[in-house]
Amino acid sequence: METSNLNRKINKIRMVLLDVDGVLTDGSLILGDGEYKVFYVQDGLGIRLLKKFGIKVGFITGRRSEAVQRRAKELNIDFLYQGVQNKQDCLHQLVSESNLNLDTICYMGDDFTDLSVLKSVGFSVSVPNGRDEIKEVVDCVTENCGGKGAVRELAELILKTQGKWEKIISQFE
Repeated sequence: METSNLNRKINKIRMVLLDVDGVLTDGSLILGDGEYKVFYVQDGLGIRLLKKFGIKVGFITGRRSEAVQRRAKELNIDFLYQGVQNKQDCLHQLVSESNLNLDTICYMGDDFTDLSVLKSVGFSVSVPNGRDEIKEVVDCVTENCGGKGAVRELAELILKTQGKWEKIISQFE
């Protein structure tokens, strides 16, 4: 996609929605007495930075997990939808609740259950470990894999494009 068109899309973003398995995690499941997920700490800071600059963040996942619930609470996520069978319906509910337009929403997904949402939002993103059919329809594919910094990469792309990055860096100097 042409850079100026991509920048226009990114500048409109007011909400980032994320799939969990394969995006916030590497997609692995550790099953024992419970379900365990590994989250990348730099992704968490990326989410906090988005929120600090007024961008809402939500998780939409087909699975239910106490680990996801806990991570969402730690990061003060605005919207958490677990056990979602139809992510498109969930997206429309979210749009209604948030009073945002689809073109102001970014969605990051990696598999077929994300396809309709990726085609509906203003800015769509996948990870390099996503399905080929998904990578063919999105606006952008991150360099980092899911669970390995892809969300942080997305957060930085949005904040830099929206001209907020220098303010962030100055807070840490």
